[in-house]
Amino acid sequence: LEVPWRWRCSPRRGGAVCPSAGQIRAAFLRFFEERHGHRRLPSAPVRPRGDPRLLFVNAGMNQFKPIFLGTVHPRSELAQHRRVVNSQKCVRAGGKHNDLEDVGRDTYHHTFFEMLGNWSFGDYFKEEACSMAWELLTEVYEIPRDRLYVTYFGGDPSLGLSADEESRDVWLRLGVPASHVLPFPLKDNFWEMGDTGPCGPCTEIHYDHVGGGRNAAALVNQGSPDVVEIWNLVFMQYSREVEGNLLPLPQHHVDTGMGLERLVTVLQNKRSNYDTDLFTPILDAIHKGCRAPRYQGLVGNADVGRVNMAYRVVADHVRTLCVCITDGIYPGFSGAELVLRRILRRAVRFCSEVLQAPPGLLASLVPTVVEVLGDAYPELTRNANQIKDIINENEAAFLSSLERGRRIIERTVQQMEPSTNFPAEVAWSLYGSLGFPLDLIDLMLEEKGISLDSAAFNELVLEDAKRKAGGAQAGEPGSTNTHLDVHSLAWLQGSKVPATDDSPKYAYTLGQHGHYEFSPCQATVLMLYRDQCLQKEVGAGQRCGVILDKTNFYAQQGGQDSDQGYMIRLGQQDVLFPVESVHLCGGYVIHEVTAVETLRAGDQVQLFVDEARRLACMTNHTATHLLNFALRRVLGDSTEQRGSHVTAERLRFDFDTKGHVTVEQLQQVEQVVQDLIQKNEVVHMAEVPLTLARRVQGLRAVDEGYPDPVRIVSLGVPVENVLTCDSKAAMQTSVELCCGTHLLQTGSVEDLAIISERQLVKGISRVVAVTGGQAKEAREVGQCLAMEVDSVSLRMKQRITSIPEMQNLSKEVGQLTKVVASTAMPQWQRKELQTILKALQRTANTAVKKLELQQAEKVAQILLAKYCNQPVIVDTIPADSLSILMKVVNQLCDKSPGTSVLLLSPQASGEVLCACQVSKSCLPGFSAADWAVAVCTRMEGKAGGSPIVAKGSGNAKGMQGALTTALEFAQSKL
Repeated sequence: LEVPWRWRCSPRRGGAVCPSAGQIRAAFLRFFEERHGHRRLPSAPVRPRGDPRLLFVNAGMNQFKPIFLGTVHPRSELAQHRRVVNSQKCVRAGGKHNDLEDVGRDTYHHTFFEMLGNWSFGDYFKEEACSMAWELLTEVYEIPRDRLYVTYFGGDPSLGLSADEESRDVWLRLGVPASHVLPFPLKDNFWEMGDTGPCGPCTEIHYDHVGGGRNAAALVNQGSPDVVEIWNLVFMQYSREVEGNLLPLPQHHVDTGMGLERLVTVLQNKRSNYDTDLFTPILDAIHKGCRAPRYQGLVGNADVGRVNMAYRVVADHVRTLCVCITDGIYPGFSGAELVLRRILRRAVRFCSEVLQAPPGLLASLVPTVVEVLGDAYPELTRNANQIKDIINENEAAFLSSLERGRRIIERTVQQMEPSTNFPAEVAWSLYGSLGFPLDLIDLMLEEKGISLDSAAFNELVLEDAKRKAGGAQAGEPGSTNTHLDVHSLAWLQGSKVPATDDSPKYAYTLGQHGHYEFSPCQATVLMLYRDQCLQKEVGAGQRCGVILDKTNFYAQQGGQDSDQGYMIRLGQQDVLFPVESVHLCGGYVIHEVTAVETLRAGDQVQLFVDEARRLACMTNHTATHLLNFALRRVLGDSTEQRGSHVTAERLRFDFDTKGHVTVEQLQQVEQVVQDLIQKNEVVHMAEVPLTLARRVQGLRAVDEGYPDPVRIVSLGVPVENVLTCDSKAAMQTSVELCCGTHLLQTGSVEDLAIISERQLVKGISRVVAVTGGQAKEAREVGQCLAMEVDSVSLRMKQRITSIPEMQNLSKEVGQLTKVVASTAMPQWQRKELQTILKALQRTANTAVKKLELQQAEKVAQILLAKYCNQPVIVDTIPADSLSILMKVVNQLCDKSPGTSVLLLSPQASGEVLCACQVSKSCLPGFSAADWAVAVCTRMEGKAGGSPIVAKGSGNAKGMQGALTTALEFAQSKL
């Protein structure tokens, strides 16, 4: 293989030029592609595909899991691969592999890294894999052989696994000295994908940074920074079964991984990843943009003020941000998005508080990251501007919160008694109100040598979870009393306790006068559940979960909030047990209840659902189906649901979209819904076999598990008609799989107004809507605001010559803009009004500037006539604002280029405004900034500016002295 450079980076040849990281990466890919016939694949995005257990792609093998697991479709492109090479973008932050908190503290942890890898899928095995690796390292990269050590699996008699002598013998045949071929146990040299599935021995290659002919075998796998692993070759030859035994795989696979950052450190003869050219350009850019001393590579106590740690944090995190945002992961509030939000906020804090950098530093580093990584990952180059915008937007929001949080912590610490923990309620306020990640609170307290009262904080977390039980996501437990633990669930099932019959939740009818009538339900208490323990009895005042044989309460699922209400014991009509939330677990419906009296298994109870809340949920759930249908009708059949949440107050719906939904499309969607409401279509519901349901053409269903049989909800068309083989009904109306409770006729929705629409992340939008009276109220509010905007618009068209009057009109537009943005009203109307208000604001600002300019020209003419081209003008004039005063100064200097001007303007408040401009012919000896500072200091005020123009203010008491100072200062410079 012909390499495009001369390798001159080993200590033996010291002083010569080292290869760049780009050359090292390219050599790896070309070696396997050109010399050994591997197919070169691009990196997969760091957002995992089809693996909900992963937050981020954290290893090169993630995209090939279906091959290893045998689940790959035989006709897919993936199944055709035999030998593959690539450089994979990886992120380890959050989840099982989480390096976030270690980043910055040392010189080798990263949240983003690149994994070089080659794979064989049933093609070559140990002999070829080891031979290729040794050839690349020693012949292409020219790493001295005496610095390399290899490890192999030494066997495990307890599992019946013999040593991997095959790998050992391969290395010995390749010429590796026996003293450099070392056996290690299971934990070091046996790789497993999970508790079950493909696994096998691995062989690792380690590098000795010190060298010099020493034998460093004793330091391998001992955590020494001098001897580090650089490449891991995994040989998948077994499958671990559920019982724990190992069976040979029918096909053997090879999965290798070598971290690029660590390899570059070796080949560039460095001891720290941050000293390589993957990071040095970013560190240099950080230095240029902040007020901190240059990066020195210090760690621990030697790193005074943690400046070097901050450099490493920012350099690492900005790389992660660039890669994640490019791959569609944006800072957010759950999952990978939440982790990225924490990464961004951690970087922003180190920028502002440790490096003393101005806002915007983080985004300013994006071009440097693109320069370093863009050739390997061209998607970074294409998305550079978007990355900067998202970083800046999130930074601005956090800096505001950060400053408030810092003040709160400072004030709290000052008020604390010595040797006490930081109060949990204050930390909770920071966490809940300002969005502070808990790890950031801990970090800020750690700097002050203070600990958080974690026990009390955790209690607050649990209490909040209980309060929000009714608003949690579908399927999530509200508290420990509503989510059966695995042992309790197994006991119930083993004891043949029947699952709860919750069919009565659908037992309601529409009365003659349009009122819904809900059938009562009588039930028996089967078991009580408290503190993860099944109990036969619960005392008064205790909160518990109540398991009944039947219920008419709706348990939280399918995106719909649970019912609330109460139960009474038969014969005790005056003792109400409030039901706060309801959850489904393993077929058992658990009602969260606070026992006002002793409650026992076997008690007979009567159940009463909060009918108003239930009806509101039914209305909003049916409206959600109407909205789903309308969005597909308007935006196209490719519009797919991504999630929904139905509460008694409103509904939320997430869906695929190629861009922002326009005003016209929002109106069209609302109109389609209105038409369906006006038709007062019958809502048909029936349970059918799942296999039959999935055959329905045009069926709308979220990608989730459904029970069998499954419930179909169809608007206007009976379910039996939808199920016929040639039926196109589901293409023309709303037909969905749904376990929720619904209205019986669409007319009961009355009205629907979309009050919010925004993009969650690229490609996914969220709408929030209200129904019935709330929708009517939103429309009325919208009309009132539209009339106010019309009124302002008419006044704006009138000829206004007064600056204060026009300024007041401008303020009115600004206030109206805030009201329109924050008020519940139809979103299409909000967008229309915002467009009008934006134009009005521009018109008002332009008008104010024009009037100020006209006024300034008049005053300037008077002063020009008064001073007749004198070299210096110092005077006082009336001016409503500093803006007008500066315009007068500008006008004078434009009309008399050789004149330097300083004007003062006393205000009714006792303040004196100051503005000045120096003639360019007087530079550099005469500075406007120095002139303004001298004058304003005389008035006990402040000033600032440039050598040409400056402004400031002071106190009226010193104005006469300031005029004298102004003239004397100017004369001394001319």
